[in-house]
Amino acid sequence: MSEIKAHPKNSKSTGLPRKRFYRARAHSNPLSDSHFPVPILPCQVNYSLHYPQFFPSSDQIDSSKKIEFADIGCGFGGLLISLSNLFPETLMIGMELRDKITEYVKERISALRVANSGHYQNISVTRTNSMKYIPNHFEKGQLSKMFFLFPDPHFKEKNHRRRVISTFLLDEYAYALRVGGIIYTITDVEELGEWMKACLESHPMFEALTGEELVEDPVVKLLGSATEEGQKVARNGGETFQAVYRRIMPSL
Repeated sequence: MSEIKAHPKNSKSTGLPRKRFYRARAHSNPLSDSHFPVPILPCQVNYSLHYPQFFPSSDQIDSSKKIEFADIGCGFGGLLISLSNLFPETLMIGMELRDKITEYVKERISALRVANSGHYQNISVTRTNSMKYIPNHFEKGQLSKMFFLFPDPHFKEKNHRRRVISTFLLDEYAYALRVGGIIYTITDVEELGEWMKACLESHPMFEALTGEELVEDPVVKLLGSATEEGQKVARNGGETFQAVYRRIMPSL
């Protein structure tokens, strides 16, 4: 195992960043303007910055190997790290609006790469607003999985337009998802769980996975355990509400 030099914001024992230095507001307004670079087209995403082991040179960004999993509002990156071990050859990215949290995930992935040579090379994070810029990051039908784990419930009715799952936004997600691709959602807020399920159920481009498919999918087991939010809910004995749907071709 490689040695990691100590940094004021890193744990001396593991080299991993300490969350207390990267805490941010729990909620951000996704409708406000933020200042960060956004690719004009998906082909402008620099894969060599995100996945240097797979793309040693920026000249290789037109490779047929593309990002396939997107964790929307990835938080501290727990799901990405768990998925990296399950799908080591699949490129995946976390999309996070909060700048401090994004920086934490970057540092966490960098430390894990150093400490575990050859591992965690397929995960990365970018600061962006996924409610606005999904088409800027992904081509049509590029993704096979999208994750929305414990999103902000935006309880007030006037703020429901800020929810990351809506009929309008599902059009955007359906564009980025290939046929057969899957959206995974989970929350500990029953009303939000019903909202997300209703939006997906009524959308012509999505159908629910069967009970048997949910049991057989190893990713489903991670929804409530891989993230900091899910672990907190489990510790407190809370209930969770899942909605897992497949992208389909709409009936004519």
